[in-house]
Amino acid sequence: MNIMFLASVVAALSGLTVALVVGVGSRRAVGDAAAAYLRDLDNDGGDDADEFTKRLSQPFRSRIVAPLAESAMGLTRRFTPQHRVEAVHQRLLVAGLSATMRAEEFVMLQAALAGGSVLLSILMVRLMRPTLSMGLMLVLLLVVAGALGPFAWLRRKADERQDAILRDLPDVLDLLAISVEAGVGFEGALDVVCNHFNSPLAAEFALTLKEMELGLSRSDALRNLKRRTEVPELSSFVLAIVQADALGMPLGRVLHTQATEQRNQRRQRAREKAGKLPVKIMFPLVLFIFPSILVVILGPAAMSVSSQLKL
Repeated sequence: MNIMFLASVVAALSGLTVALVVGVGSRRAVGDAAAAYLRDLDNDGGDDADEFTKRLSQPFRSRIVAPLAESAMGLTRRFTPQHRVEAVHQRLLVAGLSATMRAEEFVMLQAALAGGSVLLSILMVRLMRPTLSMGLMLVLLLVVAGALGPFAWLRRKADERQDAILRDLPDVLDLLAISVEAGVGFEGALDVVCNHFNSPLAAEFALTLKEMELGLSRSDALRNLKRRTEVPELSSFVLAIVQADALGMPLGRVLHTQATEQRNQRRQRAREKAGKLPVKIMFPLVLFIFPSILVVILGPAAMSVSSQLKL
């Protein structure tokens, strides 16, 4: 009986010990899991705080303006005809602004200026209170100016760039002809031009050279040059080079002929502008210079005649 009692007591104590060990271990595991969970929450909160701090440290343009601009450009793509976007993109290419501005951004700017012109015209009408006809004319003028002003600016930039390309074309062709006749390849001659000129034409030739280095054929790269510039004289040069390359003609002779022709055309354009100058100067002479001369010359005589008549 004593032995059985002792065995039962030992078994009970062993079970209690095991239960205590398991309970402590489970509570420790639960405690460790809870602590890990709390640490994860703290870490997540810290990451969120760091992310929030990083976003606050970004400039206002990146945080607010850029997302709004992307949404506005999405609406612009949805409601603007595709041919209109392509036409604006082509104008940006010709003006050399395609790397800094997208066609959707330009259309959005044009629409924003038109809307701002409407609001400005309404405000001016409310403040000035003109007549109905004058108010309608003011609103129409401001809206037309706001809608067509950006496109007129873009066209002027494109015309200025085309004029700069046209002015540099004979000198560039002379350097190309000299380089090719000296034994340099056409791509090497383009590199020489890019190193010695700092002009829109040199930038276009540099882009053409990069396209050829990336694996585009010479004819395709020159056609892209023609499409980006839309200068008739440069287009004729590109056509001559493509035909000479296809027929196997010596490029030096073709380049020398093209340079001579472009120089003669530049001389003819200068003579044409000089011939138009007397006609153009007539309008400011008649409107601004002649009236002041007449006032200076006839004013004293008119005053003396009026004084004599009073006597």
